This record gives sequence, structure tokens and C-alpha cells, in this order.
Amino acid sequence: MMKVAWITDSTCGLSAEYIQKHNIHVLPMVVIIDNKAYREDVDISKEGIYELLENYGEGAKTSQPAYGEFVSLYEKLKEEKYDCAIAIHASSELTGTYQSSVSAAQEVDFPVEVIDSRIGDYCLGKMIENGIDLQSKGSSFEEISSVLKTYPNSTEMYLLPKSLDQLKRSGRVSTTQTVFANLLHINLILKFDNGKVVVDDKVRIKKRAHKKIFQVLEEAIATYQLKEICISHAGVKEQALNWKEELERVHKELKIRVQSLVPVAGVHTGHGTLCVSWMKK
Repeated sequence: MMKVAWITDSTCGLSAEYIQKHNIHVLPMVVIIDNKAYREDVDISKEGIYELLENYGEGAKTSQPAYGEFVSLYEKLKEEKYDCAIAIHASSELTGTYQSSVSAAQEVDFPVEVIDSRIGDYCLGKMIENGIDLQSKGSSFEEISSVLKTYPNSTEMYLLPKSLDQLKRSGRVSTTQTVFANLLHINLILKFDNGKVVVDDKVRIKKRAHKKIFQVLEEAIATYQLKEICISHAGVKEQALNWKEELERVHKELKIRVQSLVPVAGVHTGHGTLCVSWMKK
């Protein structure tokens, strides 16, 4: 049986317990707040990052893992006699992590199937969970890789930022868009579209934005017979639990996860962001 390593980055949204249990190699993203750099889930927890963002969010930035970290990891896996690896990373439209992983594997001459998830957070983690499940059932490296490559086209994620200020500072929306949106009290609903974060809708009242996201979710549940979804939050767990409770009243059989939004996303959308995501398959 082939010895296969699993690799990702800290945008995966997986719990520390799951990562440790399945020996997943996670390269941490770096979050820079108040001119101090923190390796996500190494130097500071997700919750700790959001506590800092609430007070020092202005000017916060993110950075991908250093290229040398990928080279060192693949050299280590080669020395430990792994036959190959499967690496799944955050969208290449938003970070150079995927390309660094590809280049490092080529430099070390280690066989790695590197997959661009075209997303992050819950959906990225779910891809890994499904892949490991296939492995446990005896699927081959080639079979697992083939299935995983179909997943990026089967994910959806909608985000409702609390305000547009951090989006403006991070360059995710223009200053002009932000000024007009703030003047008109418009709430932007964002979504992932082929790896990019785009504006899906502009809604005048926050409650209507909330309702709009739930309408999209209701359609997805009906269309794809969803069994599980995730509500992610940027430091506002109580609000996320309220969303979960609201959904559970209608969908009693639906499994609803609640977790912290991966900070590399939350830094750009701002403290207070809420989002929902799911996989169609």
C-alpha cells in the first residue's frame, strides 16, 4: 500500500484534532496586525486573531507561507519514505500558495498532486475529509486525485461583511464603491466565483441581505439535496449560532457546522463577517 502524505495550508478550516489524527501537514498563513506577524494556528489561534482585529483591524494584512517552507516539507517527506502526496490549497486567484507548492515539489523531485481548491475555509477542509475517507476505503492515489479534481466546481460560499471599510483597505473593493455604498447604507453580499471573490448583490438593509443569503441557501438545499452546510464567522460566534438556530427550525435533518472563518479571509472582509458555504456533492 502506498504511503501518501496529505498537505494543505491554514485556510483549510479543519480542527486541530482532525489534523493531528490524520497526520495532515499544514503550512500556516501569516497574519500581520498592528505591525506584528502571527503564524495562523501556530503563534495565535483564530479566536485570538479576531480579538486583535476588533481593536487593531486597520491596516491588517496577510502573507502566504514562505517558499522555503514548502521545499523543506517536501524534502522531509521524501526522507521519511513517503511515496507521494496530495496537496490541496486555497484559491490561486487569491494567494500564491498553490504555485509555491507546485514549484517546490518540482524542485525537490517529489511526486505531489497539487490541487487548486478555488476556494478556502470549510469547502477546502471538506475536500480533504472526503479524500481521506476515500483513502480509508481503499481507493488508489489516482482514484482519489481524480475525484478531488472535480470538487472545485462543486463548492459555493457567500459572505456578508459587517462593513466595507476593511474591504476598501485590503483593496478587495474600490474606494469609490465603498464611499457610495456607505453613503447609501448598502450591504454587499460577496461570493466565490471561479476562485475569485466577487460582489453577488447589493442590498440596502442588513436584514434583507441576511434574507437574501438564506434564500440562496434554501434553493441550494432543494436543488442539491444538501446534507451538510457550514456557517463561518469572523469573531461573532453568537450571531453564527443564531443563524444556525434559525435554519434548524426549518431543516431539522440538516447538519450545520459552526466555525471561525479562516483569518486570511476574515482579515480582508473584517471582524463581524458571517458566511455560509457548502459542497454540492
